[in-house]
Amino acid sequence: MIADIKKRALHRTRILEGQLRGLEKMIENEDYCVDIITQSLAIQKSLGSLNKLLVENHLKTHVSAMFEEGGDQRDDAILELLKVYELSNNRG
Repeated sequence: MIADIKKRALHRTRILEGQLRGLEKMIENEDYCVDIITQSLAIQKSLGSLNKLLVENHLKTHVSAMFEEGGDQRDDAILELLKVYELSNNRG
């Protein structure tokens, strides 16, 4: 993993951890539903930011190497990218 992206991804996971703990407490305390939903949506946005970092890392490392190798590796990289695209469009 690229060092800067790894650092940012770990930071994002720590934020997510805190957000999830906060959401759990809100549910336990039976906070106002809209407040719980707002927290849940913030977590989803944070997950999106994390996923963006992970895709960036994958493109800059694995995918670029697979494209340089060419042939079947290039084709596999394209299939992986299509899978990620499909997964991202099927959430929710």
